[in-house]
Amino acid sequence: MSLQKSAHRYHMASISLHWLMLALFIAVYASIELRVLFEKGTELRETMKSLHFMFGLLMFFLVWLRIAMRFKYPAPRIEPAPPQWQVLAARLAHLMLYALMIGMPLAGWLLLSASGKPIPFFGLELPALIGKNKELAGQIKEIHELVGTIGYFLIGAHAAAALFHHYIKRDSTLLSMLPKTAA
Repeated sequence: MSLQKSAHRYHMASISLHWLMLALFIAVYASIELRVLFEKGTELRETMKSLHFMFGLLMFFLVWLRIAMRFKYPAPRIEPAPPQWQVLAARLAHLMLYALMIGMPLAGWLLLSASGKPIPFFGLELPALIGKNKELAGQIKEIHELVGTIGYFLIGAHAAAALFHHYIKRDSTLLSMLPKTAA
C-alpha cells in the first residue's frame, strides 16, 4: 500500500487522521452522553467524564497535525467537479468542523480550569489555563454545551453530504477519503 497521495485520493496520513478524528468524536460524545447511566458521584460516572476530557484534549492536540497535513497534502480534485456553491459550502463546513475540533476542547480545558478541577490527560495532569472563577465556569459550560449540540448537526451534515456525493451525485468525494482497501 502506497502512502503517496494521488490526484484523486487524499494522502494516507490525511485519511488516517480523518477516521481517527471520527473515532474521537464518537468517543467524546459517547462518554459524556453515557455518563448519565451512572449515579452522580460514582466512580464510573467520574471515569466517563474523565474519558470525555481526555478524548477531547487528544482531539485538540491531533487537530493541529491534521491541519498541517491539510496544508502539506491539499484535497484532491473531485470528479466530476461540483458547482462552485458546493465547493464554498464544503469549505465553510470544514472550517466549522476545524473550529469545533479546536474550540470545544479548549473550552473544556478552560471550563475545568475555571472550575478549579484537575485536567486529566492519560495519566498526566495538564496545567490550568486560567484561575478558578465559578461565574466564568458557568458561562463557559453553557457555551460548551450549546456548541456541543451544534456539533451533532455539523457532523451529521458532513456525513450526509458525503453520502449525497457518493449515492446521488456519484462523484469521487467519499471514495477519495476511504482507505484504499475499502475504495
